[in-house]
Amino acid sequence: MKSNSHEIYADYFNQRQEDFRNKLICDASQVRDKIDEIHRVGNIDLLENAHKLVMYALGENDSLASFAEKEGVVWAQHDLTLSFKLEWVQSIRRTMWRFLEEFHEENKDKKVNLFKLERQVNDAIDQFLNGFFLSYSRYKDALLASQRELVENLSAPIIPLSDRVCVLPLIGEVDEDRVETIEGKTLPEIKKLQIETLIIDFSGIAQIDTTSMNRIMKTINGTYMMGCECIITGLRPQIVRTLIKEDLQFDPKVITKGTLEQTVNDFFFAK
Repeated sequence: MKSNSHEIYADYFNQRQEDFRNKLICDASQVRDKIDEIHRVGNIDLLENAHKLVMYALGENDSLASFAEKEGVVWAQHDLTLSFKLEWVQSIRRTMWRFLEEFHEENKDKKVNLFKLERQVNDAIDQFLNGFFLSYSRYKDALLASQRELVENLSAPIIPLSDRVCVLPLIGEVDEDRVETIEGKTLPEIKKLQIETLIIDFSGIAQIDTTSMNRIMKTINGTYMMGCECIITGLRPQIVRTLIKEDLQFDPKVITKGTLEQTVNDFFFAK
């Protein structure tokens, strides 16, 4: 559509902006009760953004992609539902076409290619939805990845005590998934941080099965292959009994001590 046509339609919608908002609210019955809540939660002005989308749909504007991306991020940040957004945009589309129909009823003398107008308006709104959903998904995927990394770090938190000494406190239940995280993080961190002594504290373990314990012992033995001394602390009686029953033994080079506090005191004050 030519820019002149865009200006005519834009003027029409600007002059009837309040009427458009009222009709839109009536059409979006599931949305209207949440307009104020969404504005309060996310500072999102649904009605103002609806007007912006109408203006973008009426004429070419390079800002449509940017507008859709920002909307997707804000929507994802505040964990608002996609079904709600889709219903709202479809209400905007329906209301917009009612107004366009009224415009042409009032201006029958104006010759307009309705097929071209239909393609332009609907394509613009569809482009907005595609951009919005992609932006929303990218933000959520990045958020999930960061949360997954946080969980992994909490599952195997290697805490520096000095430039070359670190402690790995094991807390809670240690299952196969947890052991895999420990295996995948410990050896790379030894290399990255150039750890010379790693203290692994078992005092916080609530439960561990034989298979998982065996894998941890192999990881402990692997620390020596990396040139890192390993000290085990806080072995509980039930874990020791499991080791004895299953005939599992640490490598002779592995040092065991009663508590983490004792180990830290011996390491830093006895040397």
